[in-house]
Amino acid sequence: MATNKKLTIRPETHGDYKDIVSLVLRSFSEGTDYSDGTDIIALIEEIRDSEYYIPQLSFVAELDEKIVGHFLFSRFPLSKTPNGGHGGAADADIVMLAPVSVHADHFRQGIGSAMIKLGIEEVKKMGFCGITVEGNFRFYNTVGFVTSSEYGIFPVSGYPMTDPRCQMCMETHKGSLKGKGGYVVYDMYHNA
Repeated sequence: MATNKKLTIRPETHGDYKDIVSLVLRSFSEGTDYSDGTDIIALIEEIRDSEYYIPQLSFVAELDEKIVGHFLFSRFPLSKTPNGGHGGAADADIVMLAPVSVHADHFRQGIGSAMIKLGIEEVKKMGFCGITVEGNFRFYNTVGFVTSSEYGIFPVSGYPMTDPRCQMCMETHKGSLKGKGGYVVYDMYHNA
């Protein structure tokens, strides 16, 4: 798919699953104070088993033939109310970026940025109108995400990110999120 020096980013395969589990567990247990990664693994599996999963938008990053990153985008219908109750995958012209994991030995080496930039381009090619993400706004702002309330898209859960700036989104082309407001409610997943 894409190669940057020794970094290769490609769609995940079933053969990658065991390495992804190890990567995610270590990434979250060493890189966050809110998860040991087991809930993240459960979320990945739940997304893969759902109607929202997009196999072409689930990626791994390899460095010297070792998996050092994983990320995926899945269809995400916004809710009209903060209580949930949204349509199915067929109603989703927005995708959610989650989760994003980088191997703990490779934190702060530009791998996360490289992965997300490539993924954004793939999302654009598939014709989605926007991307939503919840995370560290200091990082995601550097790759083009803005606070989602600027587009009338509001968080509901506030966990684990309690600052409203942690709920972000991005248009895939100018004006593509106009009139798309709503609420980010994760009620389609038990592990979100």
